[in-house]
Amino acid sequence: MNTNRVGTETDLTDITKDQLISDFKVVIADAEALLKVTANQGGEALAAARTKAEASLAIAKAKIAEAQDALMERTRAAARATDDYVHENPWRAVGVAAGVGLVVGLLVGRR
Repeated sequence: MNTNRVGTETDLTDITKDQLISDFKVVIADAEALLKVTANQGGEALAAARTKAEASLAIAKAKIAEAQDALMERTRAAARATDDYVHENPWRAVGVAAGVGLVVGLLVGRR
């Protein structure tokens, strides 16, 4: 049986947007370092490729910053909605928290 499940739907749902943003930032940093290392290399083709890569990196950085801002705004909105719900329905919130605590306690107790 092959236990390597790379590319399955389960693996994709395990990857969070924060992880993707973090990984993408590492790729950008590595590409920038590569561009700096090759800055002293000659040749028109290499210079053109370097210029194109720098432009692509600038666009990618801007897009990742926009995605990160959008993710933070959605997180804040969710936190506000949760806070409003708990203030409007305190006993329901207590009941849900108690239920979740019970389930977690049962699962931990089984081990």
